[in-house]
Amino acid sequence: MPVVTLKRWNFAIGEGHPLVVIAGLNVLENLDLALSVGKELKAICADLGLPYVFKASFDKANRSSIRSYRGPGLKDGLAMLAEVKAQLNVPIATDLHEAGQAEAVAAVADLVQVPAFLCRQTDLIVATARATAAAGGVMHVKKAQFIAPWDCKNIIDKAREAAPDLDIILCERGSSFGYNNLVVDMLGIGEMQKLGVPVTIDATHAVQLPGADPRTGGASTGGRRAGVPVIAKAAVAAGADGVFLEFHPEPDKALCDGPSCLPLDGAAGLLTTLKALHEAARA
Repeated sequence: MPVVTLKRWNFAIGEGHPLVVIAGLNVLENLDLALSVGKELKAICADLGLPYVFKASFDKANRSSIRSYRGPGLKDGLAMLAEVKAQLNVPIATDLHEAGQAEAVAAVADLVQVPAFLCRQTDLIVATARATAAAGGVMHVKKAQFIAPWDCKNIIDKAREAAPDLDIILCERGSSFGYNNLVVDMLGIGEMQKLGVPVTIDATHAVQLPGADPRTGGASTGGRRAGVPVIAKAAVAAGADGVFLEFHPEPDKALCDGPSCLPLDGAAGLLTTLKALHEAARA
């Protein structure tokens, strides 16, 4: 399986390399919070010898309600992410939603992420692939909840037709299972790796209950926070090359997807366990 690298950051993901940690906030709330969460996660990963990428969204365009918090937006959000990158000296991952955002996002983000619901949008894939390749970044594509792992080949083909030298990472984040539920097929991780790319697990969004938060009568997405470590550990044991996790100092006060968010004070313990599982799975 090919290894994806970011030479500027001494970053490598894939066979023979440590577990990569893509972690941070679900959505940017303010700069101070982003810096404090990123600083702590960077320190934990440094102690464990794990490559770290700070993640946060500047806009959560796919919300259940028009009244839901979405974030600071493209201009202010990218400025915030650029400040985190400069102050903490870490690579950045963030997602985009429209083809017209690709160049601006790729200028800041090292991992440019395509959301699951948008991974079949040809114009978005092409624009993201070209902008990411031109900026020397990596495209991180989440597998949609409604497609099979092997059908991700079409996404890779589209992206590489647009940018032949593009580096791509796929991300497993669960599949729709009836109404208001997701499940993760751990065998899908290996199936996506057969396409010749590293694969991460988004354990945070894999425990979502779409449109099923009883606190809001279904006006927001619910979640099963206790399941995040279960999904993360199972996926790493199944061969995942990296983990995607969202933390918050006070998850119940998070402005977006709090029910699926982990408490920041549990990050060190979970990442220690995941590192050990990754090493055991690759032994």
